[in-house]
Amino acid sequence: MIAIVDYGVGNLRSVENALKRLGAEYILTSDPETIRTASKVILPGVGNVAEAMANLREKGLVEAIRARRKPLLGICVGMQVLCRYSEEGDTQCIGLFDTDVLEFKPEAELKIPHMGWNRINNLSSKLFKNIDEGTYVYFVHSYRPQICRDTIATTDYGGLFSCALKYENFYGTQFHPEKSGDAGEAILKNFLAL
Repeated sequence: MIAIVDYGVGNLRSVENALKRLGAEYILTSDPETIRTASKVILPGVGNVAEAMANLREKGLVEAIRARRKPLLGICVGMQVLCRYSEEGDTQCIGLFDTDVLEFKPEAELKIPHMGWNRINNLSSKLFKNIDEGTYVYFVHSYRPQICRDTIATTDYGGLFSCALKYENFYGTQFHPEKSGDAGEAILKNFLAL
């Protein structure tokens, strides 16, 4: 069973719809034991990292996430909360990924938030099986994880940043696979097959 973590942040319905299209069985939950033991967990997120971390702490989910030994996929803010720290709200995060999340610095040609389709490169994980270098995926974010030893894919937008991370059984994508068409569907299938 796949558990979609319901912790008071947006994007649950898009993830649900993507899993329905794949024919996957899932539940929406904020139960720590279910999150600790489900075969797969998806931690979606749209919004503010400080609020997301406060919600995770309030629901007792931080330790349940840390205790997981089976695959977990964080999407967008769901990935950022798995990092060490975010400039958004000066927030200490869960600390599984060895990187910090920094705000895009405004430049003349750089629109913030980074919204729309962009290429992913330097793919180095089973998460990207049969995904070509330079594939386009969909982004909506104003903060981005820095390159680190856990980086498994990069995107260039005002400089390179980590658009996907992996540490042990934890995976994260800054982009939204559930909104990324056929490529995103393939990435979700790869996650479900881990």
